[in-house]
Amino acid sequence: MSAQKYDVIVIGSGPGGYVAAIRASQLGFKVGLVEKAEVGGICLNWGCIPTKALLKSAQVFEYIQHAKDYGIEVGEAKVDFEGMVKRSRNVAGSMSKGVEFLLKKNKIDKLLGFGKLVAGKKVEVTDASGNVKIYPADHIIVATGGRARELPNVKIDHEKIIGYREALTLPKQPKSMVIMGSGAIGVEFAYFYHAIGTEVTIVEYLPRIVPNEDADVSKQLERIFKKSGMKVMTDSAVESVDTSGEGCKVSVKTKKGTKVIECDMVLSAVGITTNLEGIGLEEVGIAHENGKVLVDDYYSTNVQGIYAIGDIVHGPALAHVASAEGITCVEKIAGLDPEPVDYQNIPGCTYCAPEIASVGYTEAQAKEAGYDLKIGKFPFSASGKAKAAGVPDGFIKVIFDAKYGEWLGAHMIGANVTEMIAEVVAARKLETTGHEIIKAVHPHPTMSEAIMEATAAAYDEVIHL
Repeated sequence: MSAQKYDVIVIGSGPGGYVAAIRASQLGFKVGLVEKAEVGGICLNWGCIPTKALLKSAQVFEYIQHAKDYGIEVGEAKVDFEGMVKRSRNVAGSMSKGVEFLLKKNKIDKLLGFGKLVAGKKVEVTDASGNVKIYPADHIIVATGGRARELPNVKIDHEKIIGYREALTLPKQPKSMVIMGSGAIGVEFAYFYHAIGTEVTIVEYLPRIVPNEDADVSKQLERIFKKSGMKVMTDSAVESVDTSGEGCKVSVKTKKGTKVIECDMVLSAVGITTNLEGIGLEEVGIAHENGKVLVDDYYSTNVQGIYAIGDIVHGPALAHVASAEGITCVEKIAGLDPEPVDYQNIPGCTYCAPEIASVGYTEAQAKEAGYDLKIGKFPFSASGKAKAAGVPDGFIKVIFDAKYGEWLGAHMIGANVTEMIAEVVAARKLETTGHEIIKAVHPHPTMSEAIMEATAAAYDEVIHL
């Protein structure tokens, strides 16, 4: 059955899809947005937002436990795990309603069901009852996102071996947990569960945790995690998980041989895989390889009028990247002249405690690229604001090209650094030099003045070290 024709149809309502739909509507297009589950996608409902709500609960619990350090006497704090999960779901639900409001405000038609490309620039939408409608469009944007990746030898059973969805909504707090993988998802859940009393072991295949970060950041986080009582195993791999008993017996291959760890539950946090199956790529001839749709700088596929954005294309699988891609894609369709997304200036944030934020080259990458470097580092232990707040762990590290003063990268670990990295992103976009940062007066006392101090350290002008 054919239905109304749209100027633009977007398949998927995550942070790439719904942002693209709203921008398209702002530019005067008639827009349909296809979604098979909750509006807002994984990020809003099962990722970024509910995770941060849980992390805040853990942080509040830790504050109460250390209230005496701040001169406050309180009674014994107890974890209400069910209450934490309920709050997290309520936050996600509230944000999803907010996106629903934005779609109505921008007169976007929500097309409920599973979207599939069909020949002739059409989208087939199959709803939960199996009813099918076919919608033609001048432009179709595919934004189907990703899901938890599974290792072939450790399959997620959703009970004892879980993914991030289950980790967000467990009915009962586990006493012990092994977490496979130490990227953002792994270390965020590691911090949350450890902070509320679960015995946590992180198993990382590579030589250091948060392996995509600068080596100094990885070392600092590992030290902090171990000091807090968390177990961290690097250069290690989970070979198998025996779930036949009451709990799990996890066989971990290490440099010293195989070690068996007993725990209640295993969390698989080994990355994501893209949702490309069954969406009609092969039927309409869209080129893709290694789980990614091939696109140009403005997200056009090899089939005219069909585009792809977000986790399913090249670049980091981050919500803010998908949003930027969606806006760029739609503005190009509208005949504007948007700049391509600069993938060398994408900030990455990890919300464990301490937080991690970074942008640009790591020190190792900058050296490998052949730059002569000026590197500055400022520890939060020398920051008046950090000491007053009781969060002196961590540092800011900045990397400049010695020849031209180009800001090559910044790497932060500490409280609230995810709120501070945008200064570096904006400065790099504006081609700001180190000297200009030093002369830009930062307010005192703030955590952010550590950016200025680290930059001054790179140029041997630091005052407070």
